[in-house]
Amino acid sequence: MPPMKIFNTTTTAGICLLGILLARVPCHGAAAHSQPQMLSLAGDLRVHDPAMIRQGDRFYIFSTGGRPGRGVIYISCSPDLHNWTRCGYVFDRLPDWSRREIPAARSAWAPDISFFNGKYHLYYSVSTFGRNDSAIGLATNLTLDPNSPDYKWRDRGIVVRSVAGRDNHNAIDGNLVLEDPDKAWLCWGSFWSGIKMRRIDRTTGKPSTEDAALYSLAARPPEASDREPGTPRAVEAPFIVRHGAFWYLFVSFDLCCRGADSTYKIMVGRSKNVTGPYTDRRGRLMTEGGGSLVLEATTPNWRGPGHCAIVQDVTGDYMVFHAYHGKTGRPELKISTIVWEQGWPRVAALP
Repeated sequence: MPPMKIFNTTTTAGICLLGILLARVPCHGAAAHSQPQMLSLAGDLRVHDPAMIRQGDRFYIFSTGGRPGRGVIYISCSPDLHNWTRCGYVFDRLPDWSRREIPAARSAWAPDISFFNGKYHLYYSVSTFGRNDSAIGLATNLTLDPNSPDYKWRDRGIVVRSVAGRDNHNAIDGNLVLEDPDKAWLCWGSFWSGIKMRRIDRTTGKPSTEDAALYSLAARPPEASDREPGTPRAVEAPFIVRHGAFWYLFVSFDLCCRGADSTYKIMVGRSKNVTGPYTDRRGRLMTEGGGSLVLEATTPNWRGPGHCAIVQDVTGDYMVFHAYHGKTGRPELKISTIVWEQGWPRVAALP
């Protein structure tokens, strides 16, 4: 079975058959009338900024974590989306180029995993925390199976860069988007002027030399009520996926990384074109602060849900994200099925 990240042409029969083969995975391919479910999870759940893909009968989650010398970018595995174990890491240490470019970087953040041109492509971020002195790098692998003789992560170097004092965007939180067999895009962004996008060469995985345009997809301009005029409100962690006739841009609003005090929430807008403009349910442009709520914390048990990734698998559509435990403040993995209603996504509430 090929790796699954985006899968738009399944049949109900095929979905339900695979749902039977993958024990305990919900069979909800025809779930237009069902309720979304938050999956019960067991095992190694401590992750931040999760991105998920499936190769064969195993699911893989890549997440922020690690320090040089102790493994960088964690990998977790599951046969059924419920039982998870830590199964390795991508790098033994930060790549040499990243330590030269970003001397203050201590780890790699916010991985994104995709499969095209016969390889797995892992985009990752290195940054100076709190500044837009940042870069997104690329590593590739022929397989995700660590027992395969072909298993080896090969770093391909820098993809995009932002420089403090020069650029008005922040080159972290990359997400690769496959528009069609010819076109690929990379979107990214955190704070500053919001979410950006550039065309990517599918052969190299690096920026296209044919199309150097930088597109703006979402931003949160300051409001009059903001305490510090001129300071943009937080929008970051883009993830774009196609459903039906629209492209959907998921982002995280507000603040992460504060444990139980985190205020993250997940928002969405949609567009007929992958490069935008994206608007929310009310027709507000996401470049002008628009966005429709997908998920926020409503109880003290879990706080700050955010940095989501969408997986369109033959078993159905899923949203993976982290949320902070209300007592310990630990970031832990959450997975919800997605129900699409009148052209918009709905997920299960946090308990």
